[in-house]
Amino acid sequence: MSIAARNLVKEFSGQFALKDVSLEIPSGQVLGLLGPNGAGKSTLMRLICGYIPPNSGSLEVCGFDVDEEPLETKARIGYLPESNPLPEEMYIREYLKFVAGIYKLDNAVQRVEDVIVQVGLTLEVHKKIGQLSKGFRQRVGLAAAIIHKPEVLILDEPTSGLDPNQLVEIRSLIRSIGKERTVMLSTHIMQEVEAMCDRVVMIKLGEIVADEEIEKFINDKGGLEEAFKQLTA
Repeated sequence: MSIAARNLVKEFSGQFALKDVSLEIPSGQVLGLLGPNGAGKSTLMRLICGYIPPNSGSLEVCGFDVDEEPLETKARIGYLPESNPLPEEMYIREYLKFVAGIYKLDNAVQRVEDVIVQVGLTLEVHKKIGQLSKGFRQRVGLAAAIIHKPEVLILDEPTSGLDPNQLVEIRSLIRSIGKERTVMLSTHIMQEVEAMCDRVVMIKLGEIVADEEIEKFINDKGGLEEAFKQLTA
């Protein structure tokens, strides 16, 4: 399993963000994480990435324990947070070279050029990040997340700020990545899930309330949107 979470509990100031969450995600699957605001989606993603520790439970990424082997797990994860902090005074290529250096990539220069093309930044590459629209900033964040070809890609609201044309391109990119690697993404847009995901996990008040292949929701539960309304009401 690329991701194996067992009995995860996370508490903030006496309030539970996650309650006994267990989840396994194999390689080659795009999983959509759905839930209302405050359900625990971002908390689960941050736990997987090792940004915050659980109060109890265990997490493995590609067979490595997130708590005991943090460098091994972080090297295998690409993460795009919902509010992506980017250095506004750096040029796109400059920033991506910096990220490639963090991962100590042997082919850093070529890899930077490859991801610039891959996420559609070629026409903007001469600009500083601070000059970019929200949609293009999102592309820079995605480029940084995939530059080291991670085995696991965690995307929190990856299509936020993208226009309709950009949506089609990024959806296609995420789908192609998901054919060989594990992708977990959160979104509030049902069409996004239907277009990109193989499997859907719905979470409410820190607990998983549904976990099915996408076809199950579409065919057996009256559609994904209806199932979401019923399970999170």
